[in-house]
Amino acid sequence: MSRTDNPQLTDPIDIGGVKVPNRLYRAPLLECAGNGPDAVDRFIAELEPTAESGVGLIFQGASIVTGDGGCAAPNMTRVHDPGFVDRLSRLTDRIHDHGSKIFIQLAHGGLRGMSLWHAGYREDNPDAVQKAVSQPPWQLRVADRAGFIDLRPNVLSTAEVRELAEAFGRAAGYAADAGYDGVHLSGANMGIVQQFLSPYYNDRDDEFADGVQFLLAVRDAVRDHAGDIPLVTKVPVETASPPFVRTHLTRDESLDIGRRLAAAGYDALVPVEASVYWDMSVIRGAFPDRAWAAAELQSEYAAVFGGRWRARAVELANRLEGRWFDREPGWNADFCRAVRRAVDVPVLCEGGLRERNHCDRLLGESCDMAGMARPFYAEPRLGARLLAGDNRALCESCNNCTIPQAVGEPGRCRTPAVVRERARLKKDGVYDSGRSRRE
Repeated sequence: MSRTDNPQLTDPIDIGGVKVPNRLYRAPLLECAGNGPDAVDRFIAELEPTAESGVGLIFQGASIVTGDGGCAAPNMTRVHDPGFVDRLSRLTDRIHDHGSKIFIQLAHGGLRGMSLWHAGYREDNPDAVQKAVSQPPWQLRVADRAGFIDLRPNVLSTAEVRELAEAFGRAAGYAADAGYDGVHLSGANMGIVQQFLSPYYNDRDDEFADGVQFLLAVRDAVRDHAGDIPLVTKVPVETASPPFVRTHLTRDESLDIGRRLAAAGYDALVPVEASVYWDMSVIRGAFPDRAWAAAELQSEYAAVFGGRWRARAVELANRLEGRWFDREPGWNADFCRAVRRAVDVPVLCEGGLRERNHCDRLLGESCDMAGMARPFYAEPRLGARLLAGDNRALCESCNNCTIPQAVGEPGRCRTPAVVRERARLKKDGVYDSGRSRRE
């Protein structure tokens, strides 16, 4: 890949033959659109404003490739049904009308399924199990015996692993037919891809003991069903794991994974610092006081977590985790830089980025594209400001948008000062015209 010297956020870039008009992307988020009759309209309402604001690339959030299981949160969308995915062509057409590109993120939760942690889901689905790469690590088995989680692992046979890879490929084919420009694999956040890559979860004795082989099987399936559609994946390094976890993906191991995937035909990589658990290493920032204190959500939290005291215990753990993880903006930049030096495909950086100046500094040094996620909950039309020269997103990284998603609430900013400022900017026409508010 030929790399541009000193690229700026407004410069175009090529990913697997797809011309992206600039280097700002909306990182995957939970749209909570589900699969109901209004799902496509909900996607359009969520994502079209971002394309209209000029953002070059939009990643539709994690979409589950199987017809059952695999959802890590309520109201996630499944893309195993070609009829449903075909309806999403209305979404891709609307994104393309504004000159933006859209990739779909394909996912499966594996052990990180709702049957593991969501009390209400277990009550409604008493026979639900979790797809497992191997027998779960002892820490999860202890948590199960203590009653904190409900662990029901179904360890995949070699044939079932191959079928799961085929499910990713079939979904990619449906997406290509619906007009999606590329495919993004959800390779972190304790999903099934990370579980294959991680020595913490993968203790297999077949060919998939080497977790990269699963990603190669997915690549082959995607090529079979979707042709040369661009293929992107996250590459996790598990250095954010709690100190009691001795076995995890090291930096050297993850760098080797990145090299192998780039050499195997993956068109871009998204390096991320991860934990072996689904914790606040994913959504670092301030403790979400407003979300946890919301009176209208208290009974829902209790139903999800199995009672008010259990909900309070989760809240306490959330508070402690919020203090543990480093909140430095661009926390993945150092790992991105190392991966970028090792591969010849575009490297995408996300994780706490909030300033245009910071993005421009990272481009060409640590990455080839810069992404934001939660700021688009706060400002769906954020691209109009950043690309016009404004420096900072309104998002305060307070996580008041994320915690309510445990009960199926859509992602939206719940911080009054931010909502008021967004309303003022909208009234002033900043988002509509793209004129900048210099800071």
